[in-house]
Amino acid sequence: MLEIELVKPNLMHEIQALEYLKEHEAINEFHLHGGALLEKSKSFEQWLNQLAQNSEKSTVNKDWVQSSTFFAIRKSDDEIIGMVDIRHELNDFLKSYGGHLGIGIRPKERNKGYAKEITKLAIQYCKEIGLTKIMVACYKDNVKSRNVILDCGGILEKEFIHSDKKVVQVFWISDSNC
Repeated sequence: MLEIELVKPNLMHEIQALEYLKEHEAINEFHLHGGALLEKSKSFEQWLNQLAQNSEKSTVNKDWVQSSTFFAIRKSDDEIIGMVDIRHELNDFLKSYGGHLGIGIRPKERNKGYAKEITKLAIQYCKEIGLTKIMVACYKDNVKSRNVILDCGGILEKEFIHSDKKVVQVFWISDSNC
């Protein structure tokens, strides 16, 4: 079993988070899945403030929904191996494109089973905040993500063509046994 935990980001994570971001950029990935726009923030501290604002229903940006963002940290060495953004509800945009979960894995840690472990922990958190049905979406050609979703009980609801001309699959998870 992979020993990871979901941890709320804080200032102690700044150096590791910036290394995580640089690792994605080094392979031309300029959008962090599950990163709650870390890659677009002017500073790590500004990003933390945005996360705090988004975590409360009373302070979340009017175009966003309340969310909880976590680093997935490997217990053996305290390294950030992934990120997950958990949306507590869905607005029109998320109903069409994003879903409740956004998950990203550090490039050097891919293909090691972490995506499934992070998904399992995210589903557990969703249940703790009262979600009984969880929407997850991925590109159809992202076989590994699709397999994780299916392994965690995902039921395909629909497919559509995204504005980038790629096919997106939308799944719902209500009973998970991943």
